[in-house]
Amino acid sequence: MSDVPDTDALRPGQLLARGVCRHLLSHDFVTVEELVPTSGLRVDVMALGPKGEIWVIECKSSRADFQSDSKWQGYLVWCDRFFWAVDADFPTDLLPDGTGLIMADAYGAEILRMGPEEPLAGARRKVMLQKFARHAALRHHATRDPAFRLTSAW
Repeated sequence: MSDVPDTDALRPGQLLARGVCRHLLSHDFVTVEELVPTSGLRVDVMALGPKGEIWVIECKSSRADFQSDSKWQGYLVWCDRFFWAVDADFPTDLLPDGTGLIMADAYGAEILRMGPEEPLAGARRKVMLQKFARHAALRHHATRDPAFRLTSAW
């Protein structure tokens, strides 16, 4: 039995995140989903590149999903580059200038526009690398110990 959810069990944003993660791996980026950089914020996908670069990708499945997101600017200080990931039907003219754009579906993605690079300060980068590592380790632990998934608040 696989721990990987069937696509029928995933919400639209999760399907986009899956495609984004698959694509970023082809660029040698590793990813985690739903990472909390600070209280009150949860990024859809955080990617860690081969040179230590940190990208945040927000997955938006509809106009309403995008318009209801009032926190996205708070993610900018937690990454070197910021991207939106949307599907082919999304009205991309809604997306703010000066942000990256990834076109995605459940099976893959393509970077259409690079987000501007705003390098993190060294201290902030260290914090984010530690959060990324802990988040990834906890997710891995949960795949090995199903009881952990049910009893731990992480």
